[in-house]
Amino acid sequence: MEYVVANRVPVKKEFREQFEERFRHRAGEVEKQPGFVRMEILRPLADGGVYVVLTHWQNREAFQNWLKSEDFQEAHRNPLPKEAFGDGGGLEQHEVIISVHR
Repeated sequence: MEYVVANRVPVKKEFREQFEERFRHRAGEVEKQPGFVRMEILRPLADGGVYVVLTHWQNREAFQNWLKSEDFQEAHRNPLPKEAFGDGGGLEQHEVIISVHR
C-alpha cells in the first residue's frame, strides 16, 4: 500500500523565494532511496497559506529508512532561519486507500 507524507510548512512571504530555491537546488538524493515513488512541492496561493511537501513511498518502512539515512541528514543541514517560518504546520502521514488516475 502506497504511503504518503505531507509536510505542511508555513513559510513567511519574504522567505518564499529562498524556500523554493532550496528545493530547486537540493541534492536530489531522495530519488535514489529504496521505496521512493515521487515528490511534489505545492505552493500556497493564499497569502497566509502553507507549502505542502508531498513525498510518496512504496510503504511506511521505506519512509522510515529515509529518515534514518545519511542522505536525510545532509538534505536537512543548514535550514532557513527560524524567523522564516510561521506558526503551525507539521508532518502528516497517510496510507493511500483510493487512487484515481486518468
